[in-house]
Amino acid sequence: MGDRGTSNHSEVTDFILVGFRVRPELHILLFLLFLLVYAMVLLGNVGMMAIIMTDPRLNTPMYFFLGNLSFIDLVYSSVIAPKALVNFWSQSKSISFAGCVTQLFLFALFIVTEGFLLAAMAYDRFIAICNPLLYSVQMSPHFCAQLVAGSYFCGCISSVLETSMTFTLSFCASRAIDHFYCDVRPLQRISCSDLFIYKMISFFLSGIIILPTIIVIIVSYLCIVSTVLKIRSTEGRKKAFSTCSSHLGVVSVLYGAVFFMYLTPDRFPELSKVASLGYTLVTPMLNPLIYSLRNKDVKEAINKLLEKESTIQ
Repeated sequence: MGDRGTSNHSEVTDFILVGFRVRPELHILLFLLFLLVYAMVLLGNVGMMAIIMTDPRLNTPMYFFLGNLSFIDLVYSSVIAPKALVNFWSQSKSISFAGCVTQLFLFALFIVTEGFLLAAMAYDRFIAICNPLLYSVQMSPHFCAQLVAGSYFCGCISSVLETSMTFTLSFCASRAIDHFYCDVRPLQRISCSDLFIYKMISFFLSGIIILPTIIVIIVSYLCIVSTVLKIRSTEGRKKAFSTCSSHLGVVSVLYGAVFFMYLTPDRFPELSKVASLGYTLVTPMLNPLIYSLRNKDVKEAINKLLEKESTIQ
């Protein structure tokens, strides 16, 4: 027992990503499913960024934020999916210590950045609907760039703190991470350190990250709803709500998956894995679809691009 207690995380050279506990013959099905979803993530988000950058009509704050959202979705899904695909075929399913640190750091950075970016997008919709005459002044390109830079800065600070705290723990129980990527909770399970202080700090950190973004989103939409209800014409209300419905859909999918994941008890690791699929792959796949299917400007830009391609051919 003494050796176990003194084992340090620095002695760990690699971890084992257990993945999904299913029969071996189902690994091929999971591989194909992950590959299909990841291909849709790549196609949807790269396509969305290309459309926003090439169509001058989409040179607005909302689409500037949306382009960054697509980039974030593309990167953090790429941090998870390729390694998961490799592990479906690999017998060892190992990931190096440095690889695990990098995976957790990048995923934490971009998922937190997305939360702040969604709050910035909610504020953008609030200004557009509640103060339309001041929109071009308040949502200037410089201010929009500051909001995006601030989102990345908050994500970076949060990721540095979360990653450094997690990998100062001692891992002496096992090298097997019961998940398909390096995440905080599965790493906690294989640690033999006293987790009380760590969990308190982690909970506090999560609170100061999640609460402000949720408050901004909720307050923004309360003001939006109040303003829209004062619009007398049904057509005006419908148009105002249509500008927000896509963003609300994205927020609901992301935060719903995150809360479901972290509210799932530790004794149900398989359920946690399924829930985590919601924000690691499903959300990045759905975001471009939600915005392209429910946004008139994006649909027109796609049709214009397709017409241009058919003309060239």
